[in-house]
Amino acid sequence: MSDARYWKAALKAEEFLAGRTTPASLPIDPFEIARELAIEVQAKPATASGVSGMLARHGDVFGILYATHIASEGYRRFSVAHELGHYLLPGHMDHVLPNGQGIHESRAGFVSPDPFEMEADHFAAGLLMPARLVSKALTRMGDGLGAVEQLSDLCKTSLTASAIRYAERTTTSVAVVVSTGQLVDYCFMSKSLREFDGLDWLRKKERLPAGCQTQRFNSQPANVENAERADAETDLRDWFGGSRKLPGIEEVIGLGSYGKTLTILTTEIEQDDEDEDEDLEESWTPRFRR
Repeated sequence: MSDARYWKAALKAEEFLAGRTTPASLPIDPFEIARELAIEVQAKPATASGVSGMLARHGDVFGILYATHIASEGYRRFSVAHELGHYLLPGHMDHVLPNGQGIHESRAGFVSPDPFEMEADHFAAGLLMPARLVSKALTRMGDGLGAVEQLSDLCKTSLTASAIRYAERTTTSVAVVVSTGQLVDYCFMSKSLREFDGLDWLRKKERLPAGCQTQRFNSQPANVENAERADAETDLRDWFGGSRKLPGIEEVIGLGSYGKTLTILTTEIEQDDEDEDEDLEESWTPRFRR
């Protein structure tokens, strides 16, 4: 989960929205914001891949190029919002364009370890999914992948960005895992899940738990390419360790041309519940049966 630096980046985005003359409402349009800032926005050719977007400066003129090789409106909107983060966040222009001119290439979507890129990602999330509006919306959306999909539709954001924002704002104990093949790309946990003792973070390039639904799903590349989905009962101990059972649901969806898989892990166990195995099985497991 984001540390204070990244939380402040999202807060900067919300402060920017609060300073606009028009009250914020969902969905937020990053293209309109760029026009307000006199930044020209253009699409990159669909044949050009490798980066999510570019921030360019020539003299006093700024421009944003966004990727189109991934067929997702949410991905494109997030890419533009990411570049707006570089433009608006303190210190970013000096870092990404140290000579004051030229082109900076970004890799948005929480995939870069560079802290400036991560700050811009969190700025984009805060810009497109302001905390107050998202928290209010989530009260009507239930839990798990269904809530993520509803949030994505409401905010016109990608499933991955929506899932991460969902994990940041929900009161439910959930984890969001993005994977490629049999390896983890990254993981986010909700605040309530992180409060459980003994859970370990999944790290980049760590292998998926043996026998989990996501591992089986990713073993068939067509599942990812065709945006198939699956779900299964799980025990979050298999993912994060710990000494107590955490029965829950593992929901999986392929992300198509993005080439990755999104997994939402949800448990209804609360921190103050009894943690004896038999009591947990009797009290909670039936809730997850289809």
